[in-house]
Amino acid sequence: MLYIGIDLGTSAVKLLLMDEEGRIQNELSREYPLEFPQPGWSQQAPEDWKNAVLEGIPALLNGFDKSQVAGIGAGGQMHGLVVLDENDQVIRPAILWNDGRTAAEVDYLNETIGREKLSALTANIAFAGFTAPKILWMRKNEPENFARIRKIMLPKDYINYVLTGVHCTDYSDASGMLLLDVKNKCWSREMLDICGITEDQMPRLFESYEAVGTLRPEIAQELGLSEKVVVCAGAGDNAAAAVGTGTVGEGGCNISLGTSGTLFISSDHFGVDPHNALHAFAHADGHYHLMGCMLSAASCNKWWMDEILGSQDYAGAQKDITDDKLGCNHVYFLPYLMGERSPINDTNARSVFVGMTMDTSRADMTQAVLEGVAFAIRDSFEVARSLGLDIRRSMICGGGAKSPLWKKIMANVLNVELTTPVSEQGPGMGGAMLAMVACGAYPSVQAVCAKLVQTADAVTPDPEIAGRYEERYRQFSKLYPALKGVFPQLL
Repeated sequence: MLYIGIDLGTSAVKLLLMDEEGRIQNELSREYPLEFPQPGWSQQAPEDWKNAVLEGIPALLNGFDKSQVAGIGAGGQMHGLVVLDENDQVIRPAILWNDGRTAAEVDYLNETIGREKLSALTANIAFAGFTAPKILWMRKNEPENFARIRKIMLPKDYINYVLTGVHCTDYSDASGMLLLDVKNKCWSREMLDICGITEDQMPRLFESYEAVGTLRPEIAQELGLSEKVVVCAGAGDNAAAAVGTGTVGEGGCNISLGTSGTLFISSDHFGVDPHNALHAFAHADGHYHLMGCMLSAASCNKWWMDEILGSQDYAGAQKDITDDKLGCNHVYFLPYLMGERSPINDTNARSVFVGMTMDTSRADMTQAVLEGVAFAIRDSFEVARSLGLDIRRSMICGGGAKSPLWKKIMANVLNVELTTPVSEQGPGMGGAMLAMVACGAYPSVQAVCAKLVQTADAVTPDPEIAGRYEERYRQFSKLYPALKGVFPQLL
């Protein structure tokens, strides 16, 4: 049988077709626009996601026996606020995960409601990217639209609704809304009250690997598929990517270098970082995970290459960065192009180059961008280590992981072994694997991971380079505290 995986990203949807043995039969992507109506704002039209998926699936299946498609699973960008009216029509563009308009609402939640109370109710504190602050922003700034809300959903859940007609979400994605009691896996009625919404306005909760329904007759006809095709709940993009890299069960670790960057640590047990620098979320395998998320990771290098250097030759820009230069760069880069989430939680933070001199080269600055992202991931690693977690190795995935140099920098900055999966398909592969479990092809998420996930290569840290990076990281760690008070004055 065949399974469709949907990776609903920020700039495009990526679709893949996979068989039960994990072989990728086909893949394609469909791009859609991103809107920045004001500085720091980021939003998208859910209709664009819908069109991209409904147009993409028939193209994905061209030349294949459509009767063999058994299931569909999605991994999607988290936290985005999708609001539907009484006719299930989209009310306004979705406010995305990297939107920074909710600084006042975040302050209200963290300072007035209180971090301790938020953590007790949801296992997390408020971050600008989370969904609850966006709901409060909408209630204050768009009261007419707010009054029309009949259903609140997340991006990939809107696609599942389009496919099945079911208003649903899964625990991993719902964990990032600041509305879920993560430990007990139910909506927090007190948080709903704080946001001025009701449980009737929330979607039904599922485990990621559970079937939420089958294709609507009209959608099945449009796609050329059977009405019996199963759609599973799917997962937030990071949890789905973790499934795709086999990061499930106790002690697994995955680093993702996508548009955002994440440190993902899976666990069989619920646990909370007492300082709330790391998120405590449910995992797609039915258990839990801790996660640190930086808002700009591979997007920093894309910005540097595309907007500043005006070049698409990513490999060429890195060719002069040799091993003898690693850990010896005097230029530093703070990777806060969209503000920052973990662990500093500062929407006012901005990107800065520091340390340039007359002999600074373009290669030095390119290296600083790659190192700045690695140092920011290290910030979350340090929080994990402070909790007593001993991380010796990790999987690594995402577009940035395709750079051998960046992987080497990351391995030495973190001083851990980094392993790359053979099939690096991110959330789409994880979504397809979850659909296999929903269809009964595998008994559990752990079983499908054990069968399908294989490793390609490993990058081990060099003691000399890792030692040099220790000093560089200590210097990097001083920069944000020194500039923190300056950033709000730049707005």
